Amino acid sequence: MSGFVVDASVAIKWVVAEPGAGLATRLLDHPLAAPDLLGPECANILSKKVMRRELSPQEAETMAAALAAADLTLHPTRHHLQAAVALATTLRQPAYDCIYLCLAEQLAQPLVTADTRLVETVRAARSRRFAHLVVPLGELPGTLAG
Repeated sequence: MSGFVVDASVAIKWVVAEPGAGLATRLLDHPLAAPDLLGPECANILSKKVMRRELSPQEAETMAAALAAADLTLHPTRHHLQAAVALATTLRQPAYDCIYLCLAEQLAQPLVTADTRLVETVRAARSRRFAHLVVPLGELPGTLAG
């Protein structure tokens, strides 16, 4: 398997002990890509965890630093804005998610996500344009899951 596009639902598991963290960590052995909005999305998740008292501010800052150092290629979001808006209105899905889909399509690499709503939306869509590109974290190929 070559590379993968990952979203924030997967990347956050590299630093936060959540279900699926082991599988998410195994992805780090492969070439990874994401839109440059990955960092702000992960920062938002970490700050929410601090506000809910699930993490201390120091833990969140350490985790943010680890995410910033992750070995992945970040791609500019701006190249996908127009296509993401069109896709978001078609799928009735947040445009943020659609930017990940557009990048996966451009790179011809699977988007690995732990976002079950995104997976369900793409699978239920009349268009099969993205169905083959979206891989739920729990359904990674045997080489990663085994």
